[in-house]
Amino acid sequence: MDDDSLQRGDRISESLNQAIEQSQIAVIVFSRNYGDSRWCLDELVKIMDCQRTIGQLVLPVFYDVDPSELRHQTGEFGKAFQSLFNRISKQEEDKLRIWRDALCEAAALAGFVVLNSRNEREAINLIVEKVSLLLDKTDLFVADNPVGVESRVQDMIQLLNIKQSNDVLLLGIWGMGGTGKTTNAKAIYNRIRRNFKGSSFLANIRETWEQTAGRVSLQEQLMFDILKETTTKIQSIESGKNTLKDKLCNKKVLLILDDVNSLDQLNALCGSRKWFGSGSRIIITTRDKNILRGNRVDKVYIMKNMDGRESIELLSWHAFKQASPKKDFVGISKNIVEYSGGLPLALEVLGSYLFERGIQDWKCVLEKIKIIPNDQVQQKLKISYDGLNDDTEKEIFLDIACFFIGMDRNDVIQILNGCGLFAEIGISVLVERSLVTVNDMNTLGMHDLLRDMGREIVREKSPKEPEERSRLWFKEDVHSVLSEQTGTKAVEGLTLKLPIASSKCFSTKAFKKMKRLRLLQLAGVQLDGDFEYISRNLRWLSWNGFPLKSIPLNLYQGNLVSIELENSNVRVLWRETQRLEMLKILNLSHSQYLTQTPDFSDLPNLEKLVLTDCPRLSEISNSIGDLKKILLINLEDCISLRSLPRSIYKLKSLKTLNISGCLMIDKLEDDLEQMDSLTNLIANNTAIIKVPFSVVRSKSIGYISLCGYEGFSRDVFPSIIWSWMSPTNNLPSHFQTSTKSSRVPLDIPHSSSHELSSISKYLPSLRSLWVECSSELQLSHDATIILDALYATYSAELEPIATTSQVSRNSLKSLFIQMGMNCQVANILKEKILQNMTVNESGGGCVLPGDSYPDWLSFDCEGSSVIFEVPQVEGHKLKSLMCITCSSTPVNITSDGLKNVLVKNYTKATIQLYKKETLASFEDEEGQRVVSSIEPGNKVEIIVVFGNGFFVKKTTVYLIYDELIGEKMEQCEVLEENAIFSDGDENECSVRRCSTQVELMDEEMEKCQHGVKNDVVFSGDDKEGIVRISSPQVELVDENGGTDSCCGLIKYSFRQWITDFMCRLVECR
Repeated sequence: MDDDSLQRGDRISESLNQAIEQSQIAVIVFSRNYGDSRWCLDELVKIMDCQRTIGQLVLPVFYDVDPSELRHQTGEFGKAFQSLFNRISKQEEDKLRIWRDALCEAAALAGFVVLNSRNEREAINLIVEKVSLLLDKTDLFVADNPVGVESRVQDMIQLLNIKQSNDVLLLGIWGMGGTGKTTNAKAIYNRIRRNFKGSSFLANIRETWEQTAGRVSLQEQLMFDILKETTTKIQSIESGKNTLKDKLCNKKVLLILDDVNSLDQLNALCGSRKWFGSGSRIIITTRDKNILRGNRVDKVYIMKNMDGRESIELLSWHAFKQASPKKDFVGISKNIVEYSGGLPLALEVLGSYLFERGIQDWKCVLEKIKIIPNDQVQQKLKISYDGLNDDTEKEIFLDIACFFIGMDRNDVIQILNGCGLFAEIGISVLVERSLVTVNDMNTLGMHDLLRDMGREIVREKSPKEPEERSRLWFKEDVHSVLSEQTGTKAVEGLTLKLPIASSKCFSTKAFKKMKRLRLLQLAGVQLDGDFEYISRNLRWLSWNGFPLKSIPLNLYQGNLVSIELENSNVRVLWRETQRLEMLKILNLSHSQYLTQTPDFSDLPNLEKLVLTDCPRLSEISNSIGDLKKILLINLEDCISLRSLPRSIYKLKSLKTLNISGCLMIDKLEDDLEQMDSLTNLIANNTAIIKVPFSVVRSKSIGYISLCGYEGFSRDVFPSIIWSWMSPTNNLPSHFQTSTKSSRVPLDIPHSSSHELSSISKYLPSLRSLWVECSSELQLSHDATIILDALYATYSAELEPIATTSQVSRNSLKSLFIQMGMNCQVANILKEKILQNMTVNESGGGCVLPGDSYPDWLSFDCEGSSVIFEVPQVEGHKLKSLMCITCSSTPVNITSDGLKNVLVKNYTKATIQLYKKETLASFEDEEGQRVVSSIEPGNKVEIIVVFGNGFFVKKTTVYLIYDELIGEKMEQCEVLEENAIFSDGDENECSVRRCSTQVELMDEEMEKCQHGVKNDVVFSGDDKEGIVRISSPQVELVDENGGTDSCCGLIKYSFRQWITDFMCRLVECR
């Protein structure tokens, strides 16, 4: 609003700028002469900028002016605007565009149009009523000290994408109780609600939902907040859904649903995006991530706990009424903050409780809350626990809170499943409800206050008599129960961990009445007496520093799922054979005196065997091969272990094998490739000096750490293979071969341009390349990368120069290339071409045969490429492809100049690249591959790549068809023995006959004896063959190991190739 106290002047003042920015609403009255005022127009620009940036409400009033006059600057308004235009200088003409944009923007807003009104009082009353309605929205109280709120609100508003998207968007805010979900939602509501036609904040939905008529009342509250209706009565939830949909479907609304804990609530209040008008935003706060699954919301914001600085500040505001602690309280304040774990609720409650208390009171409170949590915090956090679906989920939560924090999730699942608690789904629910966390290492975690809340639930059952509690974890309580032997059948779990220097000895009789004991964890404890007193229901035995030389025979182990005896004195685990059907985990790590492993044949369901750092262990029982379900074997740092039993290689289920630090193991057997499931092989610091062939032949290994090689197999295997060879060229390990003359074929299905660019400098060295693209756009991009790389390389090369006596008087050259299978028609055409392929000295080019339908069809074009669509020839099949080029060079160069042929299939989005050396063997399967990949209807381009100094004048392509005849006749088809490669100079054509198969094999054997490692491939004629190195194919895989063309990870599948290659190498040697 304008104010008479504001300084007047020719230009809009800074004070007026600030007044506009601080206003909740701007009412702009457009009159006929409005456009004649520079002041008014500058104000308008500022107001519209505030509307865009801070969501300021703008209400235009068009007084005796039609909005279209503003939009187009016409009528009386336009005349006034033109008057201003005539007065401004040329230097200010840029302002005209800014003013016009602001006028158009304002004219598009909904407002009041007052034209020829005889009753201006009525119009003014309507405007005042509208402004009052718009401003009659009291901001929600957020917090007295909103520490850390602003940064989080900014992050959430960015996710809401208010200005950029006109879709209906849903944002979920997820986190454990007390993290500030509601506080931040209120702050967002206050910040952005004026951008919407209606808004509603439905608080405490979980509590209201359980009240009588609470469900309908929530729907009615939503209606009133947005429509200001008091007459609409909702009879039932279902009718309310229809009412909300009908009334709100054209309204741009902001809706906050606070503390949602069931899908029924969501369905009743926000059943579908179609319920709301375009641009609406719905924010849902919840402790249960399941509410936000799938497409129920567009984005999820995970609440972050406060950092140390924020925590200190929030605590200080409540405890000291200032932003930092008082001098004497700095240390104790940090201790309170550490205990609170960045939870705003705890910081506020404890800070308020400690207000104006002395330092001794603070210390006392800190000690107390470590045992008995603050009740306010406890009740708030307990809401999530009370909302769990059934007793099994609650039991799992309490077990984790008391015993399993910091343990491997899979191990805990095994143990709790052994207790009949369906732990896999149970832990997933706890994670969704923000009660438990699982980190990247698959370790279970829990906020300290949630841990204490769970333990307090157990303690509350029997505050005075710990022996009547279901779980015992507090050292003094456990010590008392064991010393006084007061244990009862109520006890299901017990943990006592003491320092080795302060170890205690208790009688086994203390466990006599603990008939339901499932979980037992001891450290620094000795037990004396008859172990028969230990519960037969025991599922988990964890005893760090186990003092006995073997497990007592009278300790019943039939129900044990996990035995963990780290740092034990065990020499031999069992003196007599034990049949343990339920045992899944056996951990004897750091057992300094263990000399041999048990008989594994009696552990049929064992899945995890950990024998880390057992320095005297010299032998693994051959019965390890009987572990049909084993997943992990860890023998790290077993320095006396000389070898692995041969039977270990029979383990089809084993996924991880770790023998790092086994200094005396010097080999892995070839049988390793039989371990079908082996995914991780870790074998550093052993006596193995060379990666065995069996490792690379393994079809399953995904991660390896061996002989200095570490990483995913797709990255490591090429280097390993190259380490077996003598490096003789500059190709990277992906493409290296044994001789400089060899070139590598490479297939890249579902390529990405990034992958192609990374190997572009090696493309000229590839014998062949096949690239599959995801689109025609990528096809063009990748082809450009390939051609640029080739031309860049060849432009730096010099072709062989002829001496004076060798100089031809004609600089034109013709070149003949054939791909595919020979047939009678192909032979006829070939003969015609070779007879007529002459060079016209005047530059006329080649004289070539025309079409002869249906036997062959020709396509030609000026330059080095030909584009054509493959026709359908009835009753005939495409058999072969011929390409003839006519090129010239301004210098005396003796070579034919051809470097590569590139085939682009636009229809299939594929690229094929072949070197000149490959072309001579194109009646081989590679030539067949080119032809068979070209189908009727395909749009194809053939590109010939020549070296430096060559200019291709014309390129011609022939497609040769042969009649479809019976299978027998096709088998009788005679293949020519000659592979023809013609350079056509002066009508000359060289015909080269390859050596016989026997001769070639003899030559290959000789090469192998000299360390040259080539792969021999025969195709076509019996006497025709080539020597080449084949390369691994490339496929894309996702993080879970499945193929996925969208993922950027590349897996080199070396299996069959390297197997065949190495077998030949071994045979040659």
